[in-house]
Amino acid sequence: MSENAANNNNNNNMEKNLICKEAIVSELQKKKVHLFYCLECEELARNIASESDHITLQSINWRGQHVAFLASFSSPAVIFEQISVIYLLPRLFVASFTLVLPFFPTGSFERMEEEGDVATAFTMARIVSNIPISRGGPTSVVIYDIHALQERFYFADQVLPLFETGIPLLTKRLQQLPETDKIIVAFPDDGAWKRFHKLLDQYPTVVCTKVREGDKRIVRLKEGNPAGCHVVIVDDLVQSGGTLIECQKVLAAHGAAKVSAYVTHGVFPKSSWERFTHKNNGSEEAFAYFWITDSCPQTVKSIGNKAPFEVLSLAGSIADALQI
Repeated sequence: MSENAANNNNNNNMEKNLICKEAIVSELQKKKVHLFYCLECEELARNIASESDHITLQSINWRGQHVAFLASFSSPAVIFEQISVIYLLPRLFVASFTLVLPFFPTGSFERMEEEGDVATAFTMARIVSNIPISRGGPTSVVIYDIHALQERFYFADQVLPLFETGIPLLTKRLQQLPETDKIIVAFPDDGAWKRFHKLLDQYPTVVCTKVREGDKRIVRLKEGNPAGCHVVIVDDLVQSGGTLIECQKVLAAHGAAKVSAYVTHGVFPKSSWERFTHKNNGSEEAFAYFWITDSCPQTVKSIGNKAPFEVLSLAGSIADALQI
């Protein structure tokens, strides 16, 4: 073997050893997190724990440990009991405390239309902001795709909000579809465009808008051409789904080959998700796919595997966020 070849082999071995050492050090530096959770979030909590050996569930040995609580404020009835636990944990001499609240439920009530209206998004932010400081400092609060960007300023300095997004889950799923060059992203209004267009700038876009005609709000195409393409409507949340349905009709009328939808938070009060299932007449032609995350556990349990719904889990993303 020549001297140059021997030197190259030595260099390669040194690089491999260095990479292995860096990986080992990185693994050792990860926090061991004790994750508590409400009953609604049990399935998501177990999925999060399966993503990392450094996350354990239901441990009572929290003193000196990095502790997190996975919450679901799906209704006023369950908020108080969770807040009681959340306010207690930082006082138990934990090394740090993180609240994971995937869906901030009052986010869509962030402004006053007239005097006397109550902006409950601000109220909820104040409740969360009063979580006691732990031995390790202020509580970290992890929230996904909060409804309005300005709501980040509703939280006081006593907590450290970390605003994450489910959009990487969508982009990964879109890359698995056939004919990715035919995919266009549509936004149902200017608000959705402002929140998400920079995260999806690798795709052509279509923007819809809502126009008021008398007592009705009509959805119209504002810009872009969906003709012949698979159009994916993207928004942060869905309630009754009326806007998505009207948006789909407009896109289909302008020549979209097929239409799908993604929302991070599938709220769907009063089982409104049923209007999207393929068992309803004509709905199979309306939405090819409907992607949601598991930020709303009650919805995930109700939907099951019913087409066109697919659940994209936040578990991996939350596991990563707990290491920040």
